Amino acid sequence: MAGVFGATTTTDEVLDGVDLTGKRYLVTGVSAGLGVETARALVAHGASVVGAARDLAKAEAATGEVRAAAGPGSFDLIELDLASLASVRAAADRLLADGRRFDAVIANAGIMATPEGRTADGFELQFGTNHLGHFLFVNRIAPLIVDGGRFVSLSSGAHHFSDIDLDDPNFEHTPYDPWQAYGAAKTANALFAVEFDRRHRGRGIRAASVHPGGINTELGRYMSEEAQATLSAAVAQMQASGQGFAFKSVPQGAATSVWAATVADPADIGGRYLEDCGVAATVETQSVGSGVRPYALDADRAKLLWDKSEALVGESF
Repeated sequence: MAGVFGATTTTDEVLDGVDLTGKRYLVTGVSAGLGVETARALVAHGASVVGAARDLAKAEAATGEVRAAAGPGSFDLIELDLASLASVRAAADRLLADGRRFDAVIANAGIMATPEGRTADGFELQFGTNHLGHFLFVNRIAPLIVDGGRFVSLSSGAHHFSDIDLDDPNFEHTPYDPWQAYGAAKTANALFAVEFDRRHRGRGIRAASVHPGGINTELGRYMSEEAQATLSAAVAQMQASGQGFAFKSVPQGAATSVWAATVADPADIGGRYLEDCGVAATVETQSVGSGVRPYALDADRAKLLWDKSEALVGESF
């Protein structure tokens, strides 16, 4: 049963007393960090989970604890490289052919503040991986989400760094900055949830975006020294200004995703941006520690991003 949760709540506290037997979930990014913990918590409470990962060997090695936690539920892996639309389509087709439904899809995978690069299809690496890969994948498997199900899109407090430039999302004309690109991609993750929620709420499906908090995981493995220095300076500035920024443990970081996918009231979270197992406040000033900027929840921009994304991936939904 749902309780009163906050910034230090863990996944197991969210699911204390909750039986997920008979429920089925899909979690992307299960080769490390938040994805592994999200899958473990769900499986430990009886759910069946399909975990998606680019590197299946790495995911196999990382998810031993997930399989060990399985009781009445189960855990399976599927290959998914979000930086390749061909891989995305192949993974979606495999799930559609299988036909089994999901109670929730958690789009957890992502990369952060990478040096400038391109996906297999020529998109800016962070926008292409974090947003377009998930956009195509989740929309293709949307028929598998049960009526009354949920979609959880992992955004970040880093959306404060930048809105998405709908005229140049791939940094073809804008000078590339790793944090601006990451912020734009995380804004896109939030806007995707807004429009997905609008389009699917007629089936009772509700979508929300999530800021997991600051967690020391592999997410920053591609960061340059300059990008790492920028992050350290931003954290120090927040702490000095009294914003109270504190890093979370992995179970605390995964808690909001698990809460949104399982026990949160869908009517309360639909179309919203969530943090610390609750709905975030809207804020007008930049503060990557907490709150959501209005542009990340703008319904009109969410529709425009959807149209742009369809044009880029070459499919309409």
